[in-house]
Amino acid sequence: MSKVIQQQGFYELEPTEDVLQSPVYNSDIAPTKIKDRTWNKWHIAALWVGMAICVPTYTLGGVLTSYFGLTVGEALWTVLIANTIVLIPLILNAFPGTKFGIPFPVLLRSSFGIYGSNVPALIRATIACGWFGIQTMFGGLAIHLLLAQFSSSWAALGGTGEVIGFFLFWILNVAIVLRGSESIKLMEVLAAPLLLLVGIVLFLWAMPQINFTELLHIPPKRPEGASMWGYFFGGLTAMVGFWATLSLNIPDFSRFAKSQKDQIWGQIIGLPLTMLLFSALGVVLTAASASIVGQTYSDPVSLIGAIKSPFWGSIGLLVIILATVSTNAAANMVSPTNDFQNAFPRLINLKRGTFLTGTVGILLMSWELMRKLGWIVSDVSIESLYSNWLLGYSSLLGPIAGIMIVDYFVAKKQHLELIHIYKPENPTYPKIHWPGLLAFFIPVLFTVTCKTLDVLPWVYSYGWFVGSALGAVLYYVLATKLTVFKSQKLSEEML
Repeated sequence: MSKVIQQQGFYELEPTEDVLQSPVYNSDIAPTKIKDRTWNKWHIAALWVGMAICVPTYTLGGVLTSYFGLTVGEALWTVLIANTIVLIPLILNAFPGTKFGIPFPVLLRSSFGIYGSNVPALIRATIACGWFGIQTMFGGLAIHLLLAQFSSSWAALGGTGEVIGFFLFWILNVAIVLRGSESIKLMEVLAAPLLLLVGIVLFLWAMPQINFTELLHIPPKRPEGASMWGYFFGGLTAMVGFWATLSLNIPDFSRFAKSQKDQIWGQIIGLPLTMLLFSALGVVLTAASASIVGQTYSDPVSLIGAIKSPFWGSIGLLVIILATVSTNAAANMVSPTNDFQNAFPRLINLKRGTFLTGTVGILLMSWELMRKLGWIVSDVSIESLYSNWLLGYSSLLGPIAGIMIVDYFVAKKQHLELIHIYKPENPTYPKIHWPGLLAFFIPVLFTVTCKTLDVLPWVYSYGWFVGSALGAVLYYVLATKLTVFKSQKLSEEML
């Protein structure tokens, strides 16, 4: 029979036939062996630096000033506060991954059931595939502009060249993920210091071109005299939504951490300040771009592509490619790969899950690819798309975060049965755990209803906060209080 081994507060599973033949088990989503949990706080900090330094982060300041009506100073404070807040679910949800070595979708089996876990896991997977497509679009543009630096015939391809670049960048991401967690760790460790150095150099380069006093006093794009707070909380929800995805699937990475202290300090060191500094860099370079290249650019790919020097332009584009792949491979491919395996463990392994993730990403970006090829006409910008998307999906993911935290720390008291969680017929985890599903769907239905009927607009505007609080409270009542009540009633009837 399978057995669980405990070493200094950490657990691993030694599976035998009863687990190995289970329809909900495969070796890629099995608990990480304790000897393979090698990521220290600097590896985890590097992971966050590599994920946070990306094109969408660069544009966050512009999103908050253009779409949420904040000043530059208000926008940067919003980014810092939001990423400090999101550290709370990140650190808490990382605990079971570190202690038991299990990935995100397997952890969901505790709160949603062995098969019920596929509902939130596949929602998370779809969102990640969408982000994978968006990031691959940015990476493909960088590849196209890089090749255009050396070939006028390639530059003449225009949108077709961008589409070819998209698929070249797609191949690069898939190749890295297929090599496993150690490949991702190595990439992030090499990328993080280089990306930080380049960010500092770019900041110093742009400083002489702008007046910081004028930049900070640009009037906000909101009605004159309107209170800042409503706009601030809307922007705050969107910024929390930026990493709401990782706050759920952080066990996919914390399962490789050496200790709880390493995952905690690694995330504290790597996330909030990196997000603030790179968002600030985006604001500064956007403001300085008119002086530097003669036109205002809100994304770094286009800005670097406009630099006339082939040498410096090429260096800049190579850095953009590195930054984007370090984000995309880790943040947007690992989770859906595990999520798809959780749904069909006997049919999908790491390799098939990776290719499935990539395929869904292509399909979700098909409208943009066809637009670049000139096959369809569309004026929808990616910046507009993801600024609205951040609010929308944060409303979906908030309840999951609340449910996971209450389940692990309150209902399960930080203990999981590793053998049972990999077997559909077990006394601990039902196939469908209705308290989890109800605590998820009720807040989502409430938010969608408010948005559709245009009532209580704050429910949607602050979707992540409302959803996570409602999900946590509902799950606590349904999974703990009602269960205790039913047990007491059953005991009374037996007596």
